[in-house]
Amino acid sequence: MSNYSKLALFVGGTLFGSVGLKLLGSREAKQLYVQAAAAGLRAKDSAMETVTMLQENAADILAEARELNEIRAAKAADREKQSEIVDESEEKEDNIEE
Repeated sequence: MSNYSKLALFVGGTLFGSVGLKLLGSREAKQLYVQAAAAGLRAKDSAMETVTMLQENAADILAEARELNEIRAAKAADREKQSEIVDESEEKEDNIEE
């Protein structure tokens, strides 16, 4: 590649870059950036609302599951007490028969 072609590419790239900066800095381009940023913020807010709702639902499910486990544990403890009472009464009956 000759020096002239390298120089031509450099000048062409510089001009293209300058025109690109002018286009990117224009009022219309700035309006486009604002609209894109606003849409991004709306999307973020929507996603955060969804995440918050999911977290609240998960917390509700967890609380209900814990409550269910407590009820089951209480019932199991009552059955165990009833079983102990029956065992004790059977032992007393066995002792009386002897």
